Parts: sequence; C-alpha cells; structure tokens
Amino acid sequence: MSIIKFHQDLKVYQESFKTAMEIFELTKVFPKEELYSLTDQIRRSSRSVSVNISEAWGKRKYEKSFVAKLTDSEGEARETQSWLEFALACKYIKEEQYNNLNKQYNHIIGMLVIMMNQSEKWCSFVGK
Repeated sequence: MSIIKFHQDLKVYQESFKTAMEIFELTKVFPKEELYSLTDQIRRSSRSVSVNISEAWGKRKYEKSFVAKLTDSEGEARETQSWLEFALACKYIKEEQYNNLNKQYNHIIGMLVIMMNQSEKWCSFVGK
C-alpha cells in the first residue's frame, strides 16, 4: 500500500467525487419544477460525501473527529440513495441508472465503514 498524503489520493474520495459528477450530469435533465427540491438536494448530498471525506482527512490528528466526519459522509451517501429512490419513483431516471448508482454508493459506504472501523490505522501517524 502506498502512502496517502492527500485526501484526493483516497480511493473512497475518488469514487465519491466521480459518482457525484455522474449525478450532476444526470440531474441536468430533471424537470425545472424539481430545481429547488429534488435536483438541489441530490446534488448537495452527493457532493457532501466527498466534502466530508476531505474534512475527515484534515482531522486525522483527532481520531474521534475523523470518525465523526466519516460518519457524516456515510449519512450523506445514504441520503443520496434515498433521493435516487425518489428520482426513480418519479421516473426521472431509469432503473438501470438507479441500480448502478445505488451499487456505487453501497461500495462507497462499505469503504467508509472500513475506514471508521480501522480509524486507528488512519490516525496513527500522529506523534511519530
């Protein structure tokens, strides 16, 4: 395993960023009446996954803060899954798109949970 210096080097960050950009592109065709509700909410929550990972990385000096920000990121990923479910129910996205994005978020959530469960490994550089 190579040394990770920046949050952008984290696989979970890269995947969450990529997936948020997929959602951004997908939501460009959502109805205008959804602009300030579903479209805005799903864009915000999907972007917050990556942003919270960035913040967690910056708080590695304090293990509990690191875990708290990763927990926020997991919550945002789950919120995004719920918005995707609404988009599917409203027929704004196809079932295949929903399944693909939902699967990607389950993978991201899995990586976040592993990081939280092994937080001491991510925070162990402090004091060395």
